[in-house]
This record gives sequence, structure tokens and C-alpha cells, in this order.
Amino acid sequence: MTLDDLTTGEKGRVIKLLAHGPFKKRLLEMGFITGAEVEVIKYAPLKDPVEYFIKGYHVSLRHEEAAQIEVEKIK
Repeated sequence: MTLDDLTTGEKGRVIKLLAHGPFKKRLLEMGFITGAEVEVIKYAPLKDPVEYFIKGYHVSLRHEEAAQIEVEKIK
């Protein structure tokens, strides 16, 4: 499952990044490291981008960006 599969209020744990190059580096710098917990806060009115809460701060990603982050759902 990828990060864009989660819905509002759900949480996931990062398993691995499917991205490469500069974008992967950017994700790592934002805190998307293996084991990090991510919560879906809300979707924008047109469903893109999505606001996430990770490592104590809020970050917005587009669906195609979130699809490059593999997560496991936390119950």
C-alpha cells in the first residue's frame, strides 16, 4: 500500500521510498524515513494536494508524490 491509499484520519508507517534521485532526497529531508509514522490530516477541496502530519510538522504532497512512499497501515 502507498501513502496515497490512506484516507483522512488514518495513520501509516513508512516502509520504503520508491522514489529516486533528487525527489527521494527531498522526501528524506522532510522526514519520510523508514519507520516514521504519518497521519493524513485533510484533502484539499479538489482532492489534491493532501496534508500529512509527520515528525511534528505538516507537509503537503500531491497524489503522484505520495504514491512513491510505501506504507503499512497502523490500526
